[in-house]
Amino acid sequence: MDDSREMESSVRQIWAAESSADDHSGGKAAFTIGELSREFGVTLRALRFYENKGLISPQRDGLNRLYSRGDRTRLALILKGKKLGFTLSEIRQMIAVEEGTADSKSLALSREKCLEQIELLQKQKAELEEGLSELHRIHAQLATKGTEKDRRTG
Repeated sequence: MDDSREMESSVRQIWAAESSADDHSGGKAAFTIGELSREFGVTLRALRFYENKGLISPQRDGLNRLYSRGDRTRLALILKGKKLGFTLSEIRQMIAVEEGTADSKSLALSREKCLEQIELLQKQKAELEEGLSELHRIHAQLATKGTEKDRRTG
């Protein structure tokens, strides 16, 4: 097996692993917008937005939207990608790789984007930790000053 096929398979397993583990669909074939909204904790507006962007494609039954298991899986991937800080464009590419509709160049780009995102999140984490340390230091100083003030006035 060549590297690109092996990598494509592993990307599918990585993306699909958590979404299938989190499957609370009970074997249903179709879902309403309200059901997906409640299950994933997103607004109806968000679901319509993803539909408008072509990321999910529910069937219509009159005015009702009916989402397939594939739409549900895509939504799980979209939300996972957003949680990891990827843009919708990047998520679209990753979904294409996951669904096997992207070429090996897209797969390499997807892999590169993951590395970039790791670096970005590590930088943000370091900045947050620095900010938290500073706030703890300030809090400790304020507590000490408050205790000294209480001793002087008490």
